[in-house]
Amino acid sequence: MMEERCVYLKTILKEIAERYWFELEEMGTDGDHIHIFVGAAPKYAPSRVMQIIKSITAREMFNRFPELRKQLWGGEFWSDGGYIGTVGDGVNSEIVKKYIQDQGSSEEKSKVQQLQLFPL
Repeated sequence: MMEERCVYLKTILKEIAERYWFELEEMGTDGDHIHIFVGAAPKYAPSRVMQIIKSITAREMFNRFPELRKQLWGGEFWSDGGYIGTVGDGVNSEIVKKYIQDQGSSEEKSKVQQLQLFPL
């Protein structure tokens, strides 16, 4: 069931990227949260990109897996917060990608291998 959820989440993220012309550069997990490296047109504020991703993925995941509401603390798919970092001033895309790839233990990585956006 976990694998099916992860595959579906990845599918939703790819559809969002296509619809909004976002570039999904990297995605990884660290247990109870995910890291997504997204490129977007300047017309989108970083907080708007996060809002789009969080709202659509939550709605679609709950539609497909209604039992998730009962399994999640507070019945919410995402927490209210989040972290937004940008590339520039000494941080380039390769540094961000490496950071995301290095998240999680070996055991976690083997369980969610399907979260990779692109085959290795």
